[in-house]
Amino acid sequence: MTSHAPVSSSNANLTPGTYDGRGHGGVRGYLVGYAASWLLTIGSFAAARSPVLTPYSATAAVTVLAIAQMLVHLIFFLHISTSPNQRTNILALGTTMFVVLLVVAGSLWIMSHLQSNMMPVDQVMRMQR
Repeated sequence: MTSHAPVSSSNANLTPGTYDGRGHGGVRGYLVGYAASWLLTIGSFAAARSPVLTPYSATAAVTVLAIAQMLVHLIFFLHISTSPNQRTNILALGTTMFVVLLVVAGSLWIMSHLQSNMMPVDQVMRMQR
């Protein structure tokens, strides 16, 4: 069984989520990530149900909390960092995010223009006769 003991006293210089400089997180890193994820989830539910926030403010709050949640998952669970040995992972993540953004933006654009490009209902009814 391997030990999760620190390799050197330079652990203060490591990025969050890493433990021994090799990109492997210790139990403490996973617990911090789990606690942060839990708090962000509770915060987003609280923002969505808050009577104080306007609908646009609640949407903005949930969006910010969702982005923070994704960052917590990337750092503490997937161990993505800015270290030089993570270059390939960061490029793959960037490409994936670009493709996802492209698909989501394209879908939203299509759905927003769907109503204006549809045939009126009365013409559809006449065609079915």
